[in-house]
Amino acid sequence: MQRIDKIKAARLLLASWRQAGDRIAFVPTMGDLHAGHLSLVQEARKRAERVVVSIFVNPLQFGENEDFDHYPRVLDSDSEKLNSAGVDLLFSPTVSELYPNGEQNVTRVVVPIMGDTLCGVSRPGHFSGVATVVSKLLNIVQPDSSLFGEKDFQQLLIIKKMAADLCFSSDIIGVPTCREVDGLAMSSRNNYLSDTQRELAPALMRELRNVKKMIESNPSADFSQLTQQAANTLNNTGFITDYFEIRRSADLAKPNRDDQELVVIAAAWLGKARLIDNVRVNAVLGACPRTD
Repeated sequence: MQRIDKIKAARLLLASWRQAGDRIAFVPTMGDLHAGHLSLVQEARKRAERVVVSIFVNPLQFGENEDFDHYPRVLDSDSEKLNSAGVDLLFSPTVSELYPNGEQNVTRVVVPIMGDTLCGVSRPGHFSGVATVVSKLLNIVQPDSSLFGEKDFQQLLIIKKMAADLCFSSDIIGVPTCREVDGLAMSSRNNYLSDTQRELAPALMRELRNVKKMIESNPSADFSQLTQQAANTLNNTGFITDYFEIRRSADLAKPNRDDQELVVIAAAWLGKARLIDNVRVNAVLGACPRTD
């Protein structure tokens, strides 16, 4: 595995692979890699002769008083994992390499509407930061396919829309969420949980699955009531719920009465950890979900 932190050197290597006819698959990350990240690498290996992983803790997507300064940075350990997983290139630029004129002066990419709801409400500017750095990375790597986890479902849809709107040639592919045995979605931020909080954390997925079952058994149920009950249960368990919503899975809009492809999506604080998760729902054809 080659390890490069300069854009020019990475582009030269990538150009040689493309000239040789190799397909390139790309997995962008912020490091502190776990089995979920490595599942993206495994899927990438099925799709291309060359696999590129980036590690970059992007300051643009962290808001004021968020955990940018404390976000885990374990590049050497991550490099060993990626080497063992058969990655061809680890691209790990510095902040000054990606933002040579400063973070405040960089051109921003904004995905409207979809980026202003759910996590976009409580983390203003977050998805602009994500879209900006991903657009830069896609421009540098120019992969045939790029893989993202479905745990952050809103981020996945935003990146898909951005790539389509800006005519990037890379296929944006969602990969199912990797989970611990008890159902908790794998995340670097799970390390922020105390032992007691870690025992409570799977309640988030349990409530998502409970709501999914209730929708599938009665698609005409009052969605607002279902989500409020789930949020109350989480709050009584020890969470501070940011949002718990049922949305249309294609664009995260509030569902109409005839929508069947839905997602139950939530974010909640448990101590210092902000946990996000979702489940997809196929409502019974012809039913009339209620959103009032």
